[in-house]
Amino acid sequence: MIQRTTVPGLFAPPVYAHASVVEAGTKLAFLAGAVPLDADGKLVGEGDPVRQAEQVLANLGEQLRAVGSDFEHVVCTDVYVVSGETAALTAVWDVVEASGLSTGPHSSTLLGVACLGYTGQLVEITATAVVPEPPAA
Repeated sequence: MIQRTTVPGLFAPPVYAHASVVEAGTKLAFLAGAVPLDADGKLVGEGDPVRQAEQVLANLGEQLRAVGSDFEHVVCTDVYVVSGETAALTAVWDVVEASGLSTGPHSSTLLGVACLGYTGQLVEITATAVVPEPPAA
């Protein structure tokens, strides 16, 4: 079970929780950063952080499915954007919010950074998710 908390004494976040608590005995997946590369390793959306965010989320969805989870069970993310401009970070966050990933809402940190690992990469998202038990047959 996931308990998502917005702390009353803190500034109310727009679409994320301050904390997510997972009961002991729950299986968790700690995912490496999803990047804007296609299945052939080619950069998608060169120069376009919004298009890269869409590809990153598609790849993150694949990672989650591979471990038996989905966006609904994500408890925490870090969203990295190569930019010092709030507008670019907001544009990427809008894509995250529209994806359904922020449903819950999950706990998240949005960061502007100087550089990421692949040439031309502008967006990366790391995630921690609950892996739900399969339904009993």
